[in-house]
Amino acid sequence: MKYVTVRDYLVELIDTRLSVGDVVPSERELAERFGVSRMTVRQAVDSLVSSGRLERRRGSGTYVRAPKVDVQSRISSFSEEMRQRGMIPDTRVLRGEELPATPDVAVWLGIEPGESVHFIYRVRLADGIPMAVERTWISTRVMPDLLANGVPTSIYGALADAGLVPTWGEDAIEALSGDAVICELLHIPVGSPLLAINRRTYADDLAVSYSRSWYRGDRYKLWVPISGPRRTLYPPRGGSR
Repeated sequence: MKYVTVRDYLVELIDTRLSVGDVVPSERELAERFGVSRMTVRQAVDSLVSSGRLERRRGSGTYVRAPKVDVQSRISSFSEEMRQRGMIPDTRVLRGEELPATPDVAVWLGIEPGESVHFIYRVRLADGIPMAVERTWISTRVMPDLLANGVPTSIYGALADAGLVPTWGEDAIEALSGDAVICELLHIPVGSPLLAINRRTYADDLAVSYSRSWYRGDRYKLWVPISGPRRTLYPPRGGSR
């Protein structure tokens, strides 16, 4: 098919000659170069827009898009995930303090409302770009000294050091539009698509942490291995998201 020739040419341009943010040749230029209709060119461009290789900007043109990073549903730190993808992770801590647990957080952690929890609020970056916002709660009953020396670089690492190695967990995932607070932290327009993940992490049968994370929809895609059916604990009885 003629559009495949145009698409393959664009893929070669993206892979060998263009960088993220560069504009690709216009539909008119491509139609003249390959002697095809603009409809054929548009079909080729559409296929690359759908696959995430290109993005259209109204009134401006079509540009090379930053590749999306896989978010894998497994127990590993953000820093570990980014390093595996050849990116440099960083963290901006917004808050780290002890608070009384709200009813919904208490349900997720299996404690009583009002009990003390550590609250950690962070922006996660990769190669200097804000990629995700995370809010994490950990019962002070489980880890009394978690914040004794400030917010740890790795929460999972701090848990492991305390003999509470995270062994399994559950994610609740949804797509939503970002509000003003989250979008400002991520440096994206209000209403941008986000991948929201509620996660409860266990060390054996003990719930050791609960987190809410918002990942940029333009930089992430979800990869989830699946297996046969098993008992699930989500949603926690009496809890809400």
